[in-house]
Amino acid sequence: MSGRTCINKKFRVRARSISAVRHHVTTTLIDWKLGGLIEDAALITSELTTNTVRHAKGTGDYFELALRRRNGILALEVADSYQWRTPELLKPAPDDLSGRGLFLVDALSENWGVRPREPGKTAWAHLALHRAGQP
Repeated sequence: MSGRTCINKKFRVRARSISAVRHHVTTTLIDWKLGGLIEDAALITSELTTNTVRHAKGTGDYFELALRRRNGILALEVADSYQWRTPELLKPAPDDLSGRGLFLVDALSENWGVRPREPGKTAWAHLALHRAGQP
């Protein structure tokens, strides 16, 4: 792992940022020697970012991604300035075309949630480092 255990980066609120977030997560976790978490971490941050891009339009030009490694946990956070709608875990019907993002986040993470910030909110998820072969 590099000497850094926290990375914050801003991205524009637009669809193109979703793949940029996945790439950033992948390269950061390679640098941190946490390759075993890349698939789950990239999918989780992709889903959290998709929620921001879909629902936080018109609330600011940027959102922030934070990756933190601490106490045996990889914390993934996506913060935006949209404060009127909090993401909710839905149980989509088999024929629903959307609504599975947080269902996937819930299935892949140790835990997840949303906390308020001023302005807006931060959606977060935790992955245990032992899943990547780390203590």
